[in-house]
Amino acid sequence: MIRLATARDANALAQIYAPIVASTAISFELVPPSEPEMAARAASTLAYVPWLVCARDDEVWGYAYASRHNERAAYQWSLNVSAYVHESRRRHGVGRALYTSLFALLRLQGYYTLHAGVTLPNAGSVGLHEALGFRPVGVYRSVGHKLGAWHDVGWWQLALRERTGEPAPPLSLAEAQRRSGWEAALAAGEPLLRP
Repeated sequence: MIRLATARDANALAQIYAPIVASTAISFELVPPSEPEMAARAASTLAYVPWLVCARDDEVWGYAYASRHNERAAYQWSLNVSAYVHESRRRHGVGRALYTSLFALLRLQGYYTLHAGVTLPNAGSVGLHEALGFRPVGVYRSVGHKLGAWHDVGWWQLALRERTGEPAPPLSLAEAQRRSGWEAALAAGEPLLRP
């Protein structure tokens, strides 16, 4: 049920994301990305970290991915994370399941810290992140203008491992896939899915 995204998922990814872009301030994008754009985003992400989908057969229920927190070298152990769930599958554990698998894979790769930016107010997203151990670290006040209003973005942080000693560079996605714990980490979130 939880697997790496493929090019075949691009249409479903675009359909899940489009209403969030078009009708809410949750995303600060103004124009919903096309199917080819979503395919390109997933492919570029999969070059170094997982982009996961939760699906049954060809029906994608949601997706989650990580992205670089910042391009400068000293940030290489820190990532941002995002999850989006199809409107009909919310409150079924999909976001929690996707994040649980994603975080297990990112630990396997050797990342240390995850960050989540949440347009405020958004009780559902705040609740999900805090339930998974994220702690608030700050708010960017009136940082984005969309749908006729200025919006705050809160930032949450999760430590994946203790920060001691000299960290090794994170493993590439290809290297992590060859590790013995890959399959277990990928499936880690599946028991959390509810019918």
